[in-house]
Amino acid sequence: MAPQTKDDETTAAWVGIVIDTLKANKVEFVPYVPDKVLAPLIRQMAQDPFFTLLPVAREEEGLGIVAGAWMAGKRGIVLMQTSGFATLPNVLASLIVCYQIPALMLVSERGTMGDHQLGQALVCRTLRPILETLGIEHHTVQRLDEAEFIVDRTIRQAIATQAPACLILSPLLTNRPQGGAR
Repeated sequence: MAPQTKDDETTAAWVGIVIDTLKANKVEFVPYVPDKVLAPLIRQMAQDPFFTLLPVAREEEGLGIVAGAWMAGKRGIVLMQTSGFATLPNVLASLIVCYQIPALMLVSERGTMGDHQLGQALVCRTLRPILETLGIEHHTVQRLDEAEFIVDRTIRQAIATQAPACLILSPLLTNRPQGGAR
């Protein structure tokens, strides 16, 4: 077994914090679009019987599933990367926001900090303005020492106010090189 690097330790730490905080808030239903940055989180969730994971082809599908889960009394979160978020404004505006569904989104941020992919960079520039235009609470997690607080409070507020919320995982937290494929 290879020794763990500092990057491995950091990844294990943020993954553990996200998992523990989702469990504490009873967020168990997890549609996801496969993503390199989120892969360690997805792998660990798949091994935990608390979570029900559903791979989806598109991010809109994930939000529709989370909306249905909420109506059935379950809490959910959609896992995706920044570029996938670009497909969501219609479903957010026409379903999630107007029907006050506390759909949670966890987005691995791409298109910043030297990412060489123009498509990622363009979508990254639109992520926060779209969330702001739709009145969707969003917070970026940049440091390990703030991760639990931001994830926990964002989930609690979404549930209490019955409003969607987005957690953005910065490359400063995930320690992943920019420009990788899904």
